[in-house]
Parts: sequence; structure tokens; C-alpha cells
Amino acid sequence: MIRRLRLVSGLTLFVFLATHLINHALGLVSLPALEAGREVFLALWRNPPATLWLYGALTVHVGLALWALYQRRRLTLPPWEWVQLLFGLTIPLLAVQHVFGTRVAHELLGTQDSYAYVLQVYWVLDPWLIWRHVVLVLIAWGHGCIGLHFWLRLKPWYARWLPVTYGLAIVLPLVALLGFMVAGLEVRRLAADPQWLATLRAEAGMPDQAGRDQMAWVFGLFLATYLSLLVLTLIARLLRNAWERRKGAIYVTYPSGRRIAAVAGSSILDVSRAAGIPHASVCGGRGRCSTCRVRIAAGYEALPEPDDDEQRVLARVGAPPRVRLACQTRPTADVEVAPLLAPSADVMAARSRPGYLQGDEREIAILFADIRGFTTLSENRLPYDVVFLLNQYFRAMGEAVEEAGGRLDKFIGDGVMALFGIEKGAADGSRRALDAARRMSLRLAEMNAVLRDDLPEPLRIGIGIHSGPVIVGEMGYGAAVSLTAVGDTVNTASRLEALTKQFEVQLVVSEPVLRAAGAALPGFPREDIELRGRRSTHTVVAVKDARRLKLDETPAGTAPAE
Repeated sequence: MIRRLRLVSGLTLFVFLATHLINHALGLVSLPALEAGREVFLALWRNPPATLWLYGALTVHVGLALWALYQRRRLTLPPWEWVQLLFGLTIPLLAVQHVFGTRVAHELLGTQDSYAYVLQVYWVLDPWLIWRHVVLVLIAWGHGCIGLHFWLRLKPWYARWLPVTYGLAIVLPLVALLGFMVAGLEVRRLAADPQWLATLRAEAGMPDQAGRDQMAWVFGLFLATYLSLLVLTLIARLLRNAWERRKGAIYVTYPSGRRIAAVAGSSILDVSRAAGIPHASVCGGRGRCSTCRVRIAAGYEALPEPDDDEQRVLARVGAPPRVRLACQTRPTADVEVAPLLAPSADVMAARSRPGYLQGDEREIAILFADIRGFTTLSENRLPYDVVFLLNQYFRAMGEAVEEAGGRLDKFIGDGVMALFGIEKGAADGSRRALDAARRMSLRLAEMNAVLRDDLPEPLRIGIGIHSGPVIVGEMGYGAAVSLTAVGDTVNTASRLEALTKQFEVQLVVSEPVLRAAGAALPGFPREDIELRGRRSTHTVVAVKDARRLKLDETPAGTAPAE
């Protein structure tokens, strides 16, 4: 509820500011255009329901900012959070004089706060207010844009629209301030005529000294209240921290072995930040992005239960058991944690993703392919020619795998590893793997035809396919993280690929693949073989030319076999 209130109140204030700046921009047209735009602006915002909504949103947003400041056990924050926090706390101090000089003066004293009247206050009566207003616009707009950006960047469509939103974020305040300057200079020119200035002030009902004293008293009361609340929030933090320290420390242990003492009730993310331990947190600890998630190695049972919002975020990313959001989990006893994402994790890691990416056991088909005699083939060739030839080969094999519905795992030297059926299982994966072998053979024949004048002999490949249980998940480090599979099935598929040399064939496929795919492959020889390090035998089918494969049915999304 607190997050929703913060979001709704912040959006309300941002829309109010945006429409106000659009009104400012009309100053580039003329002073009458500025006044005409003000009538529309007032119709939107200066009516009882809109007034209640607007000032309610302002009160809620400021109150939640103070509450967030109180809740933080540590003030160790990323730079962008510090900027947003300081901007947010500064806005009321800068905006209060403008609000009291316009809306409050209108309500209490009947002042008609037209643009011409307000501009003569800034550009004639007290020019120092010009710079105060410019700073206010930039800080308020910057605060809103930071909040909006870090909320929207979790949306899948936001990256496409970022150039547009970035441009608007720069252009709108710039045009608004230019309109403010042009209209202000026009009012200053008109104010050189004492009669015009006197008429303007009389029609606006400019407050007399008694009215200004009354406004000053209310203004001072507001400032004192706001500053008192800010100071009381900081004092309350100190008292709470002192009270919690009396209850003793808990310890958070990290995979590196570091054991950090913390106050019970601190979030795991706060503990990481206070100890200088890098910890991913794209949304800044607001419980939106999930990038701070950790696996609880010990102490899980003593943790408070996750609330509904945390459970929704964990479900969105398919988090396995014993995984919690570090920003929302506040241990009351010792706990051992392991961050699941690198500190450099970006917004892509916050998107909804299949659960198997974090580790799952599945039955799939594995395909290995390798160029035969490539070492001999590459001798006496320029490095450029070798790289060109390999890239042509990888492109052809990669396209064949993807067209068959497989997922390229990796290129190993001059070899290829591909996965099939991660989402639909071994039956679908086996059929797609066989189809991929056929397509790879076809692509190789096409490639040999194109490069016949550049090759001393045609390229030959060996393909091995096996299916069975594997562990799949994203593995690696840094930029080398990728979805892969590990297990005995992978090793077996690799050894089947090596057997193509012994059998002098293009494809060796295991019986489990054929059984799962429902493909008998009559006419191709069967062999019972023993693999190195295995006592049991494997039945395999050796296919001289994979282009001859004929499947009874074709996997959805693939072309029928030729």
C-alpha cells in the first residue's frame, strides 16, 4: 500500500508540474497566450475535487518521504538515490513561497494571481526570486524524472521509448524557462509605465501590509512545521537505532566468509551497503526489481514471512524456494545469504523470466557438431581466411539450429553445442534436434557449393544427439553468463559426436532420442556400443548423410523434411 501511495501521489505531482511547465512555455508565444493557457490550467487544477486530490497527494508524498527516511537503518545510498532524496527534501523549502504567493494568497486574501501579476513580483518587485524559481523548476523536474525513470525502466517497452522520454525531459523545462524569461521581460517592459503597473496591482488585489504580515505568519508556521518534522524524523531514527542496539546484534554471513554484525530489523540490503559489500539493486531497494534477491543458506525458518508484494515479485521472476528479496527481508536472528545476481546486474535481470534460468532439472535433447579434419584444413591458410571460414560455418549451423527451434548453447573451437526441448520436454526436443541435424547437413552442402573454389576438399561434420536428464540454468561469470546444461547426458552426446569418426558417418543418434521422437529411422544401421567410462551399452543409429532423414511429423514452426 505504501509503495502504491508513493507512486500515485508522485505521478499526480509530476502531471501537475508538467502541465504547469507547458503553461509556462506559452510565454514564448505572447503574454495573452500565457494567460489563456492559465485559464485551462486553473480549470484542471483549481476546482474542489482536483484541489483535494492535489494537496492530498502533496501531503502523502512528503509524509512518505519522511517515513522512508525514518525506516532506513543506514544512509549508505547510491548517488542517484542521494540526489533524489535531497531534491525531494529541498522542494518544499523552495516551493512554499511560490505556493503561498499564488494559491494561498488567492484563497485567504482574494488576490487574483494572474501571470502578469506574478511575473511583476519576480521581474520587478524582487528579481532575486527569478533564480529561486529557476532552481525550483530544475530540482522539482529532476526529482520527478529520476523517480519516473527508475519506475518505468522495469517495463519491457520503456527501452524503445527512452530516446523520446529523454528528449521530452530536457526540452520541456528548457522551453518552459524560456517562456518564463520572455514573458517576464515583456512584463518588465510594460511595468516601466507606472500607470500600467498601478492598474495591474489594483486589479489583482495586491495584499496590503496587514495582508503581507498575515501571509508571512502562515508562511513561517509552515516552514517551522516542515523543518520540525524533518528534525523529529532524524531524532526518531537515532532513538530507534539506539534502542535496537540494546537488543544485541545479529550476524549476516556472506559466501566470502565475511560475517557482518547488524542491528536486528535491518534489511539484508542495508547490511550489505553499510559493510561496503557490492549488492545489486536496480530499483534502489523499493521491492520492485528483484535484482537484490538472495538465497538463504541458513536461518530461513527464523525470517519473517514475505508480504504479498514480495511474494508477487518473487513469483514474477520464478524464484525457487529459500530465495528472498534482500531489500524486504529484515532478519531477527543470524542468517547466511548468497546474492544470486552480480552487483552489476542491469534492468534486464529484473524482467520476468522462466524459472529454469536459475537452475532446474529437465529432460531435453543435446546436439554436438564438429568439423572433421579442420586442423589439417586450416594449415597454410592466413588467419583472416580461417576466421572467415569459421564465421561462415558458425552462421550456417546457428541458423539451422534456430530454424529447427533449438537454442545455441556455445561454440567450442570449431564445434557447436545446442539444446532442444528446454520448455516442452524431451519428445519435442528430440524431434527438433533431428530436424536440426538434417538442416545442418543441408546448410553444409550449400556452403561447400559456394566455397568450392576456396576449399581443397569439402567440409565434413560429425553430429551426435542424445536425450536425457540434465541440469539447466544460467551459468558463468560477468559477460560470459549464458544458459547452458550440465550432466551425464551432455557428456554422452559429446561422445556420440566423436563416434562419427569411427563409424565414418555424419550423424550418430541414440535410441532414447529416437524413442522420444517416435522416429524409427528404418534403413539406417543400428549399433550397440560401449562408451568410455561406461559399463552399460548404448544402442545408436549411424546415419551416413543426415540430409536423408525423414520424419513422420514435423515440429511446429519448422519446414517439412525434403
